[in-house]
Order: sequence, then structure tokens, then C-alpha cells
Amino acid sequence: MLVQEEDYLFDTQFTIATKTIHKTCDQTYGAVNPPIYMSSTFELKDVDSFGKGYFYTRCGNPTRTVVEEIVAEIEQNNYAIAFSSGMAAIQCVINLLKEGDEMLAMDDLYGGTIGYLKSIAMERHGIKVKFVDMTNIDEVKNQMNQNVKLIFLETPTNPTMKLTDIKELCQVVRQIQNNVIVAVDNTFATPYLQTPSELGADITLNSGTKYLGGHSDIIFGTLSCRNKELYDNLFKISYLTGGCPSPFDCYLVTRSLKTLEVRMKQQIKNAYILAKYLEGYPKVEKVLYPGLESHPQHDLARKQMRAGGAMISFYIKGGAAEAERMMKGLELFTMAVSLGGVESLIQIPAKMTHSGLTEARRQELGITQNLIRLSAGLEHVSDLIKDLEHALKDI
Repeated sequence: MLVQEEDYLFDTQFTIATKTIHKTCDQTYGAVNPPIYMSSTFELKDVDSFGKGYFYTRCGNPTRTVVEEIVAEIEQNNYAIAFSSGMAAIQCVINLLKEGDEMLAMDDLYGGTIGYLKSIAMERHGIKVKFVDMTNIDEVKNQMNQNVKLIFLETPTNPTMKLTDIKELCQVVRQIQNNVIVAVDNTFATPYLQTPSELGADITLNSGTKYLGGHSDIIFGTLSCRNKELYDNLFKISYLTGGCPSPFDCYLVTRSLKTLEVRMKQQIKNAYILAKYLEGYPKVEKVLYPGLESHPQHDLARKQMRAGGAMISFYIKGGAAEAERMMKGLELFTMAVSLGGVESLIQIPAKMTHSGLTEARRQELGITQNLIRLSAGLEHVSDLIKDLEHALKDI
């Protein structure tokens, strides 16, 4: 299938490549790659130096600073914090709240995020969490009150690819509660495809394990923001709770960010071609991909994203047996959780990432036994299509 850039990219002019490549030069010796400071502690010049500059890697490290500066710039924010995982970044944001505070969370989120909100935030910390379908801004408005301190969402969501109009949401909720913090998990979109801060969001989060790292070899997380007071609060929480990444992982993400744009372009192209193929396959019931005109929020995707992304979810005709039979028939796709790496991954959310939800809740969200989530990698797309066709023809 021959496609042009204009077919799968809504904005063909936007770029972050130069920013990710030319911010890493070592100022001391001119090395084009930054050094890795594998040190847990740093010598102090005098007794009054403690707490100034670098003194303990849990609280800051020069290698970590490099990746934080890049992330802040490409997300068009002023500050960024790197973490040992995406969940550590999410925990840091939730820790802005205290017992009795309320927050609104998107109803469709990564299973680990839902698990943390229910088992830790609600049950142990006394935070009141309401799960809301944020594709419906009126529903968000109806749930807002003066006690709501935080709104947390993914867009696109994992795994049903629902979108929230970030700009409209921010405008509506701040008419009710001007100080509410809006945090957007931007993992599926990445800084290349979507800039939540430009749309009004206070905090942008990423699981750096995914596209930012891009090679399935690290666990990492980031958040960024514009407001200095908010950053100071988040940074204090981050070093007190101890979710700091290793200097080596920071270096690996810095390296990977240099190829983020070129990787994303090819993965998006592959995803678009795969989505078009699946949409026309008779044994596929429905394809969920924001880059397709058939997606119910395609117009919103074109408005706030720069492409449809590299994640696809689709329903095959049948149930659990057919889905499992298809998975067993795959040879090239790797059956595994996670996403965003150079290899194409595939999984059944109801059995894997969202197995912690009740069956009734999964049904409500459309996470049924025949829903399959696919992360398009960098293999030749014709090989991926052949593998899907081989697996689908026997179900």
C-alpha cells in the first residue's frame, strides 16, 4: 500500500529533531554525548554547600538534568522531572493531594494507574476519586466542585483510544475551580504528536519506558510543567519518595530521544497502513485508531494531535476463543505487554494489562475478550501484514 506523508501525518511541518539532538553536547570537553555520572554522592566544597547544586543523586544528577532539560523543551514546558518509572511519576502527581481531597480521573486508563488510584490513593490515603468519561465535557462539568483539586486523564486512552478535548476541558473546569490542576498522561501521543501544555494542561506525564526510550530496555518516567511553585512541590515529593532513575537509564533515554521523531514517523506510517488493512479485513469487527476517518473523534485528533499515533486497538469477530486463536497464529508480532519499542507488540487487554478490572467494568469500558491492542514497530510493514493475515485467516 503506497501512502504519502500527508495520509498519516496531520502536520508535516512540525519537528522536535533538532531540539533532541543538539542539547546534549558536553560543555567541558566538547563530547557530543554527555558523560554518565555514576555517583551516588558528590563532594561538598564547604559545610554550607549542602542542598546547593548536586550533592546526592536521589535529589539530582548531571546526567539526569540533561534528559530533564530536553523533555521540558520538547513538551514546551519550563521544568521537568525524571523518574524510575511512569508509575513513579503518576504517584508524585497524586501525592499533591491530601486526605479528603477529590480528583476526577478518566474512566479509561492504563490498568496500573487504575489499580494505584483504587488500592493506594482511595483505600490508603483517603483521596476521593471519581472516574468520569471525559470525552463528554458536560459529564466532567457535572462532577466538578470546589473540592476537586486534580483532573487526571490519558488522551488517547489505553486501550480504547478515546480522546479528550484538552483545551475545552481546561477552560470548562477552571470556570468552576480556578486552581484545579490538570494532568495529562501523554504516553500514547508523545511530545512529537501532542503538546498538552499548549492546550492548557498544567502537568504532562510520559511513561519513558515506551516511545521516549523506544527500545524496550529500560523502565522510566517523566513529568513536566510550566509553573515554578508547582514544580517545586513536585520536585520535593519526588526526592522524598525516592523514585529517581539511575544515571545510566537517563543516558539511555537521552540517546533514544535523538531518534524519537524518525522512529515515530515510521511507526505511525506502519500503524496507519495496518489500521487501513485491518479495517478492510472481513474477520475484524471494528478498528480503533484516531488516524482513521472512521474513528468517532477523528476531527478532534486532527485538531489537537499531529498524527493518529502508532497504537491500534481492534475487535475481531467472535470472543475469547477467536482472539486467543489469532494470537497463537502470530509469528512476527511479539505477545507482550508494554508498547512503543522498535518491535511490534500485541496483547489482549482483558487478559493482561486490564485483567485487574472486574468483568462488569471491562464490559462497560468496551474492554471485551475480543479486543486486541497492537503497538506498531519498525519492521517492514508488508511482513507485519503477512503475519496478521496468517493469524486471522484461521479464526
